[in-house]
Amino acid sequence: MTKIRLAVVSDAVKPFHDGGKETRIDEIIKRLGRDLDVEVHTMRWWGTGGRKDVAGIRHRALCRLHPMYRGERRALPQALLFAAATFRMLFRRFDVLEADAVPVLQIFTLRLVTWVRRRPLVVTWHEVWGAAYWRQYLGRLGVLAGLAEKLALGLPDRIVCPSEGTAVRVREAIGDQKSVVVVPNGIDLDQIAAAPVAPSAADVVFVGRLIAHKNVDALIRAMALLHRDGSATTCAVIGGGPEEQRLAALATELGLGDRVRFLGRLPSSGEVLAQLKGAAVFCSLSEREGFGIAALEAMACGLPVIAYDHPDNHARTFLADDVNCRLVTDLEPRTVADAIRDAIRDRARLSAAARETARAYSWDAVAASMAQVYAP
Repeated sequence: MTKIRLAVVSDAVKPFHDGGKETRIDEIIKRLGRDLDVEVHTMRWWGTGGRKDVAGIRHRALCRLHPMYRGERRALPQALLFAAATFRMLFRRFDVLEADAVPVLQIFTLRLVTWVRRRPLVVTWHEVWGAAYWRQYLGRLGVLAGLAEKLALGLPDRIVCPSEGTAVRVREAIGDQKSVVVVPNGIDLDQIAAAPVAPSAADVVFVGRLIAHKNVDALIRAMALLHRDGSATTCAVIGGGPEEQRLAALATELGLGDRVRFLGRLPSSGEVLAQLKGAAVFCSLSEREGFGIAALEAMACGLPVIAYDHPDNHARTFLADDVNCRLVTDLEPRTVADAIRDAIRDRARLSAAARETARAYSWDAVAASMAQVYAP
């Protein structure tokens, strides 16, 4: 039987760039590669040559590598250039085209491509920002970006959402129940079980990109308050991003010394898991999460989660306050500090529930669900 030819289009993919969407793509395609003919179309992250095989999956360049960020924000030139480059999919072979919604503009060109080729377009939509947030993010240009997002939502044949919260917003925007399906993110339970424990891990761990909406500064201010209270609690910040220097300066200004360590981007996921396994709690105060893979991995490692109870934080899908986590309703240092202290105190009870929650998610199940989405 001829395999379905799946084309995956994304401007950023592993192992060249790290993040939630990159992890989802990587974990799904390395499993579907056994049953489908998978090809990844992206920017030329690897330097020279139009093709590169990575872990048995073919990668093809659509354009040269363009910087994705200007400061904290996604770069508009990159979005425009990548969108234009996706017209090259007109001349590439596929039965189904899968794209992620970031940075939106490529959805318009890919819709034209799939209409001409008479092939289905599937888009994974991690978050719906809406007009108000686009204006906050881009200023006056945000009006156009919000309109582009709204129009793009109506273009795919099927939209896949990692969380029910995002699916609700998509359905509200397009009014179509049948074309929206929820397929959550997952975790590699076997890899987590096999990971060692870091011998010098901190008590509190954050993992993620250091950008403004992650609110890592609120965690640092809470650590300063715990320090003033006489607590010996330590914190490790894992990840990089445009906020890194500012956050490090804040920690120095607050006199935290080695109480808060910035570990940067660790070389492997195994090293991240080792840090999680050696910690007591995981703290992510992000106000916007499409799902929250890092939080779920932390729970599988037995860590209670401290999270921000914000409507755009869809990690709340699997979080239950005082069951497997502590949810905070504001980012005041005292609120966050108390949540950290309470989570460490109640760790044994919260940890058991966290592990139980995490067992329900696996990348094998996610890949099987996505295979059904791609099926003719």
